[in-house]
Amino acid sequence: MDDLNAFLEPGMLVRHPDRADWGIGQVQSNIGGKITVNFREEGKVVINGARVFLLPVIENESG
Repeated sequence: MDDLNAFLEPGMLVRHPDRADWGIGQVQSNIGGKITVNFREEGKVVINGARVFLLPVIENESG
């Protein structure tokens, strides 16, 4: 399976598709399919990019 999160770079905003309660998160790193994201309501979480496709957030969506 291709890494669907390969395009994510530090600074990008994302949402977890199954955890809306975590709010918007900012990508901290994306190394070898492990994406570290700092979510507003949950804090820092490491996501396995092979299992979860993070949803990109368009900047004006959060404002």
